[in-house]
Formats: sequence, structure tokens, C-alpha cells
Amino acid sequence: MRVVIAEDSVLLREGLVRLLEEADHTVVAAVGDGPALVDAVVAHEPDVSVVDVRMPPTHTDEGLRAAIEVRRRLPGAPVLVLSQYVEESYAADLVADRVGAVGYLLKDRVVDVDEFLDGLARVAAGGTVLDPDVVAQLLVARRDPLASLTPREREVLALMAEGRTNTAICQRLVVSEGAVEKHIGNIFAKLGLAPSLSDHRRVMAVLAYLRP
Repeated sequence: MRVVIAEDSVLLREGLVRLLEEADHTVVAAVGDGPALVDAVVAHEPDVSVVDVRMPPTHTDEGLRAAIEVRRRLPGAPVLVLSQYVEESYAADLVADRVGAVGYLLKDRVVDVDEFLDGLARVAAGGTVLDPDVVAQLLVARRDPLASLTPREREVLALMAEGRTNTAICQRLVVSEGAVEKHIGNIFAKLGLAPSLSDHRRVMAVLAYLRP
């Protein structure tokens, strides 16, 4: 198979390249950010892409959003997402077109090389490969979007609902402003609040929190 890899960690990226080449696959591009992934897939039209969720600049969900953009530009382009956590809203978007050729596996579960390569082959062949935890959390998110938030993310959202600024939240939780921005980015992603010119995501998140 011809494969594109998107992983910002150089060590992990090179490890995947070596693993795939030893399995007689050809890595046509190995990149470290979302835009480069989109460009590489459009240029090479690989049999499958392996994508990490967290990539620069915010290390939250850039890889997953790039994977969705890839599928928008090339409908049905095979994509296997590897992640350390489940990002429900974008994971749902990734499989929503029901075209198949998509996978979402948690990194800590991918310990068997043969199993990983088998999943990659199934995605390349048009199948769907989802980690059991991904399925479970997607079902929970359908019932209650707030259920996917971590306790700290709930704390941050509660303080946002009180009208506190990021600086005030930093002081209250005794964390850095970067940490608060990261939590808020995760909140927006988990509540399915993509960037929009018409809706203020901070307000929409608070409304979701206050909604009975």
C-alpha cells in the first residue's frame, strides 16, 4: 500500500515509517501538521493515511479536523486516526458520511503490530475500524454532550458560565493561561462547536452548560 503519515512527534513518525516499510508498504509522505497532511493526500492520493489527532499549533484536534478536510476534498479517502483519547464531536463527523474507509484507534490499545496492520489494511479496503472505547464514548456523547467533559473541563466551563475571563480562570484554578486555553479548546471540540463567523463559541458553550 501507498501510505501518508501525519504525526508531529519525530520519533513516532519515524517509527511508523520503519514499521510500514518493513511490512512492504511505501510511505509516500510523512508530515507533522494538519495542512501538510491535506496537501500530501491531495498530491499523492495514497491508499490510506495514518493520522495523529493532536498536532500543531494547539495540539488538540488539528489532525482530526485535517482528516475531515481530506475526506471533504477526496470523498471516501481512507483515513486511520490514532489518538491517545477520544474526541467525540469530530470522531462522529469523521464517520458521519457512512462511506467507510475510516478508522479510529486509541494508541494505548494498538500494541499488537499485526493487529494494527490488519486494521490499516481493512481501512484501505474500504472498511470501518473503530476502537470499542470510541464507540462507547460516541454513544454517551449522543445522550449528553457534557458527559464527555473531564472534571477539569467542567470546572473551566462552570467558571466561563460565571462570566470569568481566561485570566480569572487561571487565577482561580492556579494553572497557566495556556492550560486554560487548551481546556477551552477541548470543550469547544467536545461540544461540537467548530469555528464559526456567526456564533460565538464561548457563549454557545455556556448555553449548553446551562441548558436543562
